[in-house]
Amino acid sequence: MSEQIIEVSNVWKSFKTVQAVKGINLKIPRGQFTALLGPNGAGKTTLVEMIEGIQKPDSGDIMIMGKHWKGNEDELHSIIGLSLQETRFIDKLRVSETLNLFASFFGLGKARIDEIIELVGLGDKRRSYVVNLSGGQRQRLAIGIALINSPAILLLDEPTTGLDPNARREIWRILSGLKKSSDTSMILTTHYMEEAETLCDYIVIMDNGSILREGTPEFLLKDYRSLDDLFVSLTGRSINE
Repeated sequence: MSEQIIEVSNVWKSFKTVQAVKGINLKIPRGQFTALLGPNGAGKTTLVEMIEGIQKPDSGDIMIMGKHWKGNEDELHSIIGLSLQETRFIDKLRVSETLNLFASFFGLGKARIDEIIELVGLGDKRRSYVVNLSGGQRQRLAIGIALINSPAILLLDEPTTGLDPNARREIWRILSGLKKSSDTSMILTTHYMEEAETLCDYIVIMDNGSILREGTPEFLLKDYRSLDDLFVSLTGRSINE
């Protein structure tokens, strides 16, 4: 059986009167690309923030590579790569300077920076100031920074929201290449059905803080034309409403 990299056990989280996550259980093995698919407000981001240690569960348990966050913060931070929906950088730093800054946190040098620039396709922008990058190029830079420490776990929170179709597919190309060349485990939050199907081995459909259905794309689609049709059958509404 595959090693479980992430184990979420009966996790609950509320904010004032909003129950954001309701008793979720989830296991993610090494090398699996997992999509958390659901509309805005489904609880996807809250769940990821608890996995990455930003939020603490009200109750339940989260284990990362067999360890709790408490007392293991430095070690766990070192094996996780993170990219949010919108990442802000220093506008007047060049692409190479930005990567050098983050590489220095892990004691990495020019060789790794060059690898990342090639990986995310920013070779012609390495001397460009961040302020002059397009939205898609900024997001590729953000993913490059998330990958700079060769993380065991990559957490991406709606990385292609707001991007045009070409920029979105460029992100998909980078992540598909990562999947083929490494055993990194990825959690991707998205409300794009095609993105979940294209990139991920396993899809978790969420709504109102709960998991409605989960499984491989083939399993989930065996009785439905699309993931949106499945979501409509479960909730009575489209996933993008």
